[in-house]
Amino acid sequence: MERRDEAAKEGETGGWETPRRAECRIPAATRCPPPPRKKSPAVAFGKRRDPPKNGYFHPPDLEALFALAPRREACA
Repeated sequence: MERRDEAAKEGETGGWETPRRAECRIPAATRCPPPPRKKSPAVAFGKRRDPPKNGYFHPPDLEALFALAPRREACA
């Protein structure tokens, strides 16, 4: 009779079962870390930056990049 019970059990599960050992279980969810803190508005907006030590970059031909080429007149 035990054999029939085992055969019936195998028929229900197809011979496969979910492992129930502790090392096979999904670990419990851990707590998420807190979100990063915002910077205080006094620090972010009230502080002025010093100008760069070497000065700002001024390319010598910057105006040439934006200069318009002379228009050609249409042939009549």
